[in-house]
Amino acid sequence: MNKGYLLAASLMAATALLIVAGIKWPVPAALAYTGGSEALEHSYATPEAAVRSLAGEIQARQWNSAYDSLANKAEFTESDFERDVDGYNINARTYANVNNFEVFPLHSSPTDADVRLKLHWATVVGDIVTSRDLHVVKNGELWQPAWPYVKEPVVPPQVIPVNYLRWDVIYRGAGDDWGAQDVAAPNVRIIDMHPVERAEGVVVLGELLNQDVVPAYVSVNATLLSKDKKPIDTEGSFDEISHLLLPKQVTPFLIRFPNASLSDVGSIRMTPFSSLVPASADPVIEIDNEKLNPAPDSSLTGELINQSGQTVNVAHVLGTLYDKNGQVVWVADQYVDSALLPQTPVAFNIHIPEDLARKVSSERTVVASYSFGGAE
Repeated sequence: MNKGYLLAASLMAATALLIVAGIKWPVPAALAYTGGSEALEHSYATPEAAVRSLAGEIQARQWNSAYDSLANKAEFTESDFERDVDGYNINARTYANVNNFEVFPLHSSPTDADVRLKLHWATVVGDIVTSRDLHVVKNGELWQPAWPYVKEPVVPPQVIPVNYLRWDVIYRGAGDDWGAQDVAAPNVRIIDMHPVERAEGVVVLGELLNQDVVPAYVSVNATLLSKDKKPIDTEGSFDEISHLLLPKQVTPFLIRFPNASLSDVGSIRMTPFSSLVPASADPVIEIDNEKLNPAPDSSLTGELINQSGQTVNVAHVLGTLYDKNGQVVWVADQYVDSALLPQTPVAFNIHIPEDLARKVSSERTVVASYSFGGAE
C-alpha cells in the first residue's frame, strides 16, 4: 500500500508542479519565436494595424505603451488594464505568454471600425485563446483602439455552509507492526473503449469507472499491437482524462497515437492504473445552461458555477459525446481561461469536429479542478 500511495502522491505532485511551473515559467522561447519586442512594428495608419500594434505590445508585455495607445484609457488604470488581460486571479494564463495573435476586421467607416482580436496564450495545458472585439476610432490621421474593459467581478461578503464528503487515508508508519496487512488499490474498470482514425493518427477513446467505495487517482495506458501481436506504440492519457475519481464516478479518456494507421493495428491492450488517495467532494462545480450547438459551428457550451467558498484557479472541462446507441463518439475538452470565483458563472465553449458532430446524440460533462494547494 505504501508503494501505491507513494506512486499516487508522486503523480499528483508532478501534475500540480507541471501546471504551476508551466504557468509561472512558460517556455521563454515562445516570445522570441514570434519575434518578441524586437519585431514590433508600430503602425496606426489603419484600424487593423492599430490593433496589431496593441497586440504586439501585449505580447511583449509592454503594458505602459499598450495602455498609452488606447482611446479610452481614462476609463480605467494601467494596472486595471493589465489585470483584465492577464486575469484578475491566478489562472492558466496569469504567467503565460501570448504566443501569437490574429486580427479580423468586422466593420469599417471613415471615422470608426470594429476589429476582433484573438490572443493565443502558450500555457502548460496548451493553446488557450481569448477573444475581444475592439472599437477603433480615428484621431486625426491615426487610429486608436478602445479596449473593451471588463470590470473585475466582486464576490459579496457571505457565509457558504460546507457540507461535503471527505476521505482521509491512514497509512502504516515505519514503526508500525502491521505485518503484511495492506489496503488494495481501488477497483476501476474500463466500461467503453474503441479506436478511431483521424487525420493526425489513431485515437483511442472511452470511459473509465471507479466502481469502488473509496476515491482513486487513475490513469490509462494503451498499447497498439500489430496483427502478429508485436507492440507498435504505447501512449497514456495524461491530459484528456479526469485523474481523481470519487466512488462510482466515471471519466472519459482520449489517447492519441500521432502518425499511426488503424490498418496496421491488430488489437489494443488497455492498462488502467489506480491508487488510493485522500480526497473530498469539494469544491462542487455546477454546470448550467449546457447546450450542444450543431454544425457548421459545432460546439458544446455552458457555464460553470463554483458552489464552494474557495477560488478554483484552473478548471478543466471534459465533454463526452455519444451517438444514438450510447457509444462514445468523441472526447472534447477545454481549460477555462479564468479562475472560478465562488458563485460566479464562467462560460465555456468546446469545439467539436464538424465531421463528428452529426453523429452526436447526447453528451455528459465533467469538470476537473486545480487550486493552488491541491487538485480536486
